Amino acid sequence: MNCAKMKIFASQKKYKVPFIDADYDRDNWFARAKGMENEPERGIRCTMCFDMRFERTALYAHENGFPVITSSLGISRWKNMQQINDCGHRAAANYPELMYWDFNWRKGGGSSRMIEISKRENFYQQEYCGCVYSLRDTNEHRVANGRDRIKLGVLYYGDESNLIAVESSASNEN
Repeated sequence: MNCAKMKIFASQKKYKVPFIDADYDRDNWFARAKGMENEPERGIRCTMCFDMRFERTALYAHENGFPVITSSLGISRWKNMQQINDCGHRAAANYPELMYWDFNWRKGGGSSRMIEISKRENFYQQEYCGCVYSLRDTNEHRVANGRDRIKLGVLYYGDESNLIAVESSASNEN
């Protein structure tokens, strides 16, 4: 899901949740990933990435008075929830007033609910974690199994007919 779409969903819909984009530094990510380019999914590269993202999140939370951080990364069946939670707890431990909430988003119908909301809201259905190395490996696997490479930004949950209206609203927000 692109940043503008997330902002619309969080801020302008009935939830009225402020959207904070505290993304990580791309150049720093590549510097930290150096030497891990061929590590497997769920390996040390993922731990590094989660650590980096949670460190940034924990710092932002600390600097802005948020008492709890969490992540929706664990909803993905392709991710190791324990690995994600370990990284979240490690980052929060740097700030005594901060807690990492390790809720299991997969239980109690969470995965089904995610798909239901994604279809209703026409969220982008990303088929890899977002890492260029994951994209590379996923595409190699797909091609080896007779499937096409991933086409970025074209697969959406639900009915794409209203996607133009959603993207138009997003561009008017910027």
